[in-house]
Amino acid sequence: MKGLRGVFAATLILESIVVLLALLVLPKFGDGATPAGIGAMLGLAVAMVVAAGLQRRPWGLSLALALQAVMIACAVFVPALGILGVVFALVWAGLLLMRRDVARKMARGELPSQRS
Repeated sequence: MKGLRGVFAATLILESIVVLLALLVLPKFGDGATPAGIGAMLGLAVAMVVAAGLQRRPWGLSLALALQAVMIACAVFVPALGILGVVFALVWAGLLLMRRDVARKMARGELPSQRS
């Protein structure tokens, strides 16, 4: 499952980049350019980068999923973050389905690396 942890970490890094890029367009499209909104976005982006480094821990995936919930909850400050949170929640749902599929194949011995 090491490869999947790398995918999870890369997704978190990509997500933090998207959150930081949203800062650039925030003043033009919404009311989220308040100090609380900007602080929430910066804090969330930093937390995602830190969580990417913690994916090797047993609780790393739980932290990543908790950050998704926080991102959706940040819609209170910045509505665009809620939309981005839902989009990335769908991405995480796909990753979790992929993880389940790999775990099932691993248990049955059907992975190409398990064949002799």
